[in-house]
Amino acid sequence: MIDFRKIQDLSKRYEMDMVRFLRDMIRIPSPSSQEKRVVDRVAEEMKKVGFDEVQIDPFGNVIGRIGYGKRIIAYDAHVDTVGIGNPDTWDFDPYEGKYENGIVYGRGASDQEGGMAAMVYAGKMMKELGLNKDCSCYFVGSIMEEDCDGLCWQYILREGILRPEVVIITEPTNLNIYRGHRGRMEIQITVDGRSCHASAPERGDNAIYKMMPIVAEIEKLNERLRHDDFLGKGTIAVTEISSVSPSFNAIADRCTISLDRRLTAGETKASSVEELQRVLDTQGVAGKIEVLQYKTPTYRGVEYPVEKYFPTWVFPEEHPIIQQAAATYRSLFNREPLIDKWTFSTNGIATAGIFSIPTFGFGPANEIYAHSNQDQCPSEHLVKAAAFYCAFPSHYR
Repeated sequence: MIDFRKIQDLSKRYEMDMVRFLRDMIRIPSPSSQEKRVVDRVAEEMKKVGFDEVQIDPFGNVIGRIGYGKRIIAYDAHVDTVGIGNPDTWDFDPYEGKYENGIVYGRGASDQEGGMAAMVYAGKMMKELGLNKDCSCYFVGSIMEEDCDGLCWQYILREGILRPEVVIITEPTNLNIYRGHRGRMEIQITVDGRSCHASAPERGDNAIYKMMPIVAEIEKLNERLRHDDFLGKGTIAVTEISSVSPSFNAIADRCTISLDRRLTAGETKASSVEELQRVLDTQGVAGKIEVLQYKTPTYRGVEYPVEKYFPTWVFPEEHPIIQQAAATYRSLFNREPLIDKWTFSTNGIATAGIFSIPTFGFGPANEIYAHSNQDQCPSEHLVKAAAFYCAFPSHYR
């Protein structure tokens, strides 16, 4: 019989250890492709608390294991972070790891080194309490998520590094259970014109002017996109526009727009590209629609090119893995969980969206603080998240 009170008490005992570890990670700036120092720090902590195995795979992910069972559970926390933007907008040093009134502040506190801190100490607790005799639990500190979500897990799964039966994403959920999110695409549209001297623009064919009605029609397209009762509405937004011309006083002969496309249930790469092609056809403009590729090397110099199409994924609330997560929550906290979804995208686009591995989210901190200048994670959330991660294998069937 599992003593859930003992799990909670032990997690509370390690609260300040988790705070210390999270603060250490925040003090190490770790943008995508520059995570080596924080990966090494995570590996150090895993070894310190007694993990059975710690490795850094060829891609650069740090992977720790607790247990020797045949059934494999994976916990994921990406250790890269976005930048800080304008430092003058912050009320505190984003890389200090300030701890005040029970809250850790700093870049990565919510998204998502808080999840990493809770995961590592959950592993320590599992080992101390002997709770994972039937499972091998792998704790993955993944890289490059902010630049290309899911890339790290595409590598792990395609290259045979690890093949779990279930994946727990520890992105911030405000201690709720999340069962999916919209997918996304990064797209560019390029139209060509004909340059001429700007003193006689009628001699040319201005690519910027050709793009303007396309931009206006995409704004209208956003209002017509599909809506799903759970995941919400699909969206499309022009996020960047650029042009090429021989000089400042020459008509542009090329114009390119970048698009962020969020995909709700029922929307696919093909349907999204078809919608944009209809926009071009309606405007009578010949243009190139391109789903972008990502091939930036990792900090270990590995290139792993992927298309920047990240599928929508969602599991029904009655799915066994969601019900097992809910049972874990009730056993620990004696109340019903809120079962919801993320607004943003996660590594679940690979584990669930591409590889169909049962996946759900449970993480410390509130996603409203992700990428913001108020990035923060309550230490109470670290305690509860660690307890949940520790207890979940006892409910996994």
